[in-house]
Amino acid sequence: MSLLVVGTVAFDAIETPFGKTDKIVGGAASYIALASSYFTDEINLVSVVGDDFPQDFMNTLKGQGVNLDGLQIKQGEKSFFWSGKYHNDMNSRDTLETQLNVLADFDPIVPESYKTCDFLMLGNLMPNVQQKVLSQLTKRPKLIVLDTMNFWMDIALPELLETIKGIDVLTINDSEARQLSGEYSLVKAAQKILTMGPKVLVIKKGEHGALLFNKEEVFFAPALPLEDVFDPTGAGDSFAGGFIGYLAKTKDISFENMKRAIIFGSAMASFTVEKFGTERLIGLSQDDVSNRVQEFVDLVQFDISLV
Repeated sequence: MSLLVVGTVAFDAIETPFGKTDKIVGGAASYIALASSYFTDEINLVSVVGDDFPQDFMNTLKGQGVNLDGLQIKQGEKSFFWSGKYHNDMNSRDTLETQLNVLADFDPIVPESYKTCDFLMLGNLMPNVQQKVLSQLTKRPKLIVLDTMNFWMDIALPELLETIKGIDVLTINDSEARQLSGEYSLVKAAQKILTMGPKVLVIKKGEHGALLFNKEEVFFAPALPLEDVFDPTGAGDSFAGGFIGYLAKTKDISFENMKRAIIFGSAMASFTVEKFGTERLIGLSQDDVSNRVQEFVDLVQFDISLV
């Protein structure tokens, strides 16, 4: 089933305790599209870049089955750029530089062939841009997933609250859940956020796994202990891509199937952190993905007898 991915295709420069990069390809939509491409083969992208963006990466996206008809290329302008430095714990980071460039006045245009998408992944972007995409669709998708961050809670909370009224699944991290809800307990935070519009909430906890909530149930998926973690940038977006990609593949949006989707999302995130940028998400085999998912299954599978 068709998946529409909306978000940034951009440049990053990253420093972690394990290394440093010059300008490399990043952006939420890049990670989401690549991660989801291992599950579904009808992926449509809406984003914007400048004429400085490399054609090689666009060819890579096309090679992964991503349709770029909705990717605007602004001549004479520069692509969005973010630079950050991660602390030793790899969970916290400092933003060193942000250049909005083409993103400053991004007006998304959804091609006609995209407007009847079955699944919609609204990657981390300005809430008003996310709303503009929703307003252009000619039918409501089977599932709408939205990712956001504390920055939009700080500067555009009314617009964000209006946007999340009309979605099905919200994905945020634990600190963002606490900020959005005003509750420290993640259980209380989830209950409050689920009154704001979403039917399902995913709280990402980085190396500590992810929580899946609806109004009646909660499910926890661990993160895979890895020997090498080089760069956490894009892990949350890769998680979202694996999550919605698996749901689009199976055509099943039940809470039970979302539990499985959480595992597939976690698997894609675990690949991402093993190298800088999007590199690790390119050229995986289906065996690579299946074996990684099996590692998650083995991690939590056990027999117990209640005497």
